[in-house]
Order: sequence, then C-alpha cells, then structure tokens
Amino acid sequence: MSVSHRVDSVKEHAEKRQREADLTAASEIAFVVLAEAEQIDAVTATEHVALFSKWAYPVNYTVGQLRRYKGELYKCVTAHTSQADWTPDTAASLWAITGDPTVEWPDWSQPLGAHDAYGLGDKVTHNGKHWISDTAANIWEPGVYGWTEAE
Repeated sequence: MSVSHRVDSVKEHAEKRQREADLTAASEIAFVVLAEAEQIDAVTATEHVALFSKWAYPVNYTVGQLRRYKGELYKCVTAHTSQADWTPDTAASLWAITGDPTVEWPDWSQPLGAHDAYGLGDKVTHNGKHWISDTAANIWEPGVYGWTEAE
C-alpha cells in the first residue's frame, strides 16, 4: 500500500468518524428540542438527563426549557433571568422537577399553579396511600377532590 493510499484511507476514516459524531450531536439536539416541546414524555427525558445543558446564571430562561441541576432535570415554568440564589431546587415558582422514572408513586406535593398541576392519570403517594389523578390540571389534595385511591 502506497503512502498516499494510506493517507487517503486515514482521511476517509477521520471523515467518517466526524460524520458519525455530527449525526450523534444532531440527534441529541433533536431529542432536547422535542423534550422541551413536550413531544417526549418527562420520564423518557429524565432517563437521558445528561443530554440537557446544566443550569447556569445569569441566563434568560423561557417557559418549557429543561436544565440539569445536581443530577436532576428541571423544567422552567416562569420566564426569568437566573440568579445565583434562584437555583432550580429552591425556586419552585421558576422551576419544576421532572418525574423520576424509578419512582412509580412519588410523594404528592401541593401544586403552586397550572405550571406544576398534576395531569390526568398521574400517580402519587399521600398520607400512606396511593392515588391516581382523575382530572387534568389537578391542583387538589388527594382525598379531597380529583383523585381515586388505588387498590
């Protein structure tokens, strides 16, 4: 094999690896865009948390953007410019944690508004019982209205 043939072979291999890397990057970007457009469910998005950008400040965030913070995935629920003390785990009016795919019956927490209300069919644990939401945009406490106790 001539030197020029080997050089061409190395170039072709490098170009192929670059095309594959470009395709992977494009697929990851498409996944994030689809997740932020709610075309991918929260559980699936959470299974791929590493694909999402880390939360940072000062950054202008818009409603629906997903960011990674301390290993968890958070969704922006109020447009804002982030500040050092408005971290996703402490600013519930700005960020909502996405579902953990390993927890079938997460603990219920009082929604603050429409942005973090429970959806139809959502499952929770409350007061030692399992509950399933009977309604979309459910802000009620299980046992009061809008929930059926699971058997």
